[in-house]
Amino acid sequence: MTEEQEVPPNRDWVYTSSLQLAAVPSAASCSRMLVRLTLTRWKLADYVEVAELVMSELVTNALRATGLTDPEAKSWEITAEHVIGVQLRATGTSLVLDVWDRSPDVPVTESPGDDAEGGRGLLLIGAMTKQWDVFRPHDGGKIVWAELELDRAAKPPPLTTMPVRIPGATKPPKGSVNTMAEEALLQRFLDALYQWDESRPV
Repeated sequence: MTEEQEVPPNRDWVYTSSLQLAAVPSAASCSRMLVRLTLTRWKLADYVEVAELVMSELVTNALRATGLTDPEAKSWEITAEHVIGVQLRATGTSLVLDVWDRSPDVPVTESPGDDAEGGRGLLLIGAMTKQWDVFRPHDGGKIVWAELELDRAAKPPPLTTMPVRIPGATKPPKGSVNTMAEEALLQRFLDALYQWDESRPV
């Protein structure tokens, strides 16, 4: 289920939408679905293509770090350790994509040769976004985030949205790692909200 929070300050709004997923290959398509539905609702549909690509690369890196990468993985192979968290945040003309995984290891930008089939994910993210970095939640793991610059602020309708339905194989297993993912994304949201509030003119 997607969780949406709105914080109504005096001048701008902060919007966020987040989801925990089983760390399996189908998580990439579910994260793209979240991007598509959320940005369409926020009246930012023309940013869907770029944001989907960036989110997909971030999720793929998280899966390599802590997930099951075999597309034929069996349901009984998914344990309570196989969880990632994804989140979108829009504030003013900034859109941030967050992806949490339980590994503390920082992703490394590679310089693949022309014939290499992979290893270009972070290069692609760096080329398509304003900036990217790593956030360390108190509860563990890491959030790799990337920021897109927008030409306008998000403007979702006042009505609530239908929850995103997650296919059975991509539902996050219950357990402490699922809780870590949820709390890490919340901490990231609150930390970003605090920084945003501090930067506002008085």
